[in-house]
Amino acid sequence: MRPHLAEAGSTASATDAIRAAITGGSFAPNQRLVEAELAEQFGTSRAAVRNALIELATEGLVERIQNRGARVRAVPLAEAIEITEVRMVLEGLCAAKAAERATEEDHRTLEGIGERMRAAVAGGDPLTYSALNQELHGRILAISGQRTACAVLDRLRAQQVHHQFRLAMQPGRPTVSLPQHLAVIEAVRSGDAEAAEAAMRTHLASVVEALSESAPPSGPMRGL
Repeated sequence: MRPHLAEAGSTASATDAIRAAITGGSFAPNQRLVEAELAEQFGTSRAAVRNALIELATEGLVERIQNRGARVRAVPLAEAIEITEVRMVLEGLCAAKAAERATEEDHRTLEGIGERMRAAVAGGDPLTYSALNQELHGRILAISGQRTACAVLDRLRAQQVHHQFRLAMQPGRPTVSLPQHLAVIEAVRSGDAEAAEAAMRTHLASVVEALSESAPPSGPMRGL
């Protein structure tokens, strides 16, 4: 049975709110998600929260355990690496399309993001740099006009947000990734689709390498 229209709208709002809390870091991996507490926190019904958790489970953000409720899904490192490898292909495509479609206004926007990224690195501000990283990738996806790829990427990136954040906080990581991001920006602004795709793939290959190096020293991601 389909939910009533009012209930469907409430479910959508609850889904958006809980998703934002997970991807924004307000809810940690493995944190329990109690329906009554979430309903009170977001000002909605338990039914709406329950439906939202079911939907978020299909997105890979929530894990529902029989007779134990729901919790934020902790994405294993090995899976985060696989996600990045998939992103490498799709975001490479989107960068190429962005290079072909970007307007002068888009060029100015990307240039501005690049300048702010430079300032964040120079000022030793990894939190701002991490936020700008997300903004840059999102802007390139929007410019690309690849709606299908963007929908897939939104879901994939949400699943690995905690790994991305930890990586961004690693000492020296912004200094490594800044020139890679600037190369993507320059290729898109120059209209060189091939160079834009190559630059994006190079950047995400670096992310894969950094994630792999972050594995525990006791073994190659054993049990992940």
